[in-house]
Amino acid sequence: MEIKIMPMKLEDLDRIMEIEHQSFTIPWSRTSFETEITKNGNAIYIIALLDNVIVGYAGMWKILDEGHITNIAVHPDNRKMKVGSNLVEALYAIAQKKNIRQITLEVRESNAAARKLYGKFGFTVAGRRKRYYADNNEDALIMWHVLRE
Repeated sequence: MEIKIMPMKLEDLDRIMEIEHQSFTIPWSRTSFETEITKNGNAIYIIALLDNVIVGYAGMWKILDEGHITNIAVHPDNRKMKVGSNLVEALYAIAQKKNIRQITLEVRESNAAARKLYGKFGFTVAGRRKRYYADNNEDALIMWHVLRE
């Protein structure tokens, strides 16, 4: 099965919201995604398709020569199928084309699966945001990956 990566469109949002609500205790609103897609010129949002069904998505902001991954989510039925890896690889390819030198993100300290995925792609922990997550006051780990000096 081939995973296809495409730009996110407004018509994708019904499925995106389904995945968002199944993936996060504090999901983004539909309005937030609409704003990112239509009004934020620094935002890059992509979807992963498997058999023409959206199974995951990712977003990144380009801020000067840095990228900030805002979110990555995979439908629970499609986890451990390399969807997340394909999304990160696609963000890396986009970053290269847009002259992004390094990428950062925040991840829940308890999210071992995400931390393992990011570590596989060269992200390392560079800091901590104390009590970052409002649902349980969990710390976020700040991870960075330098693509090029």
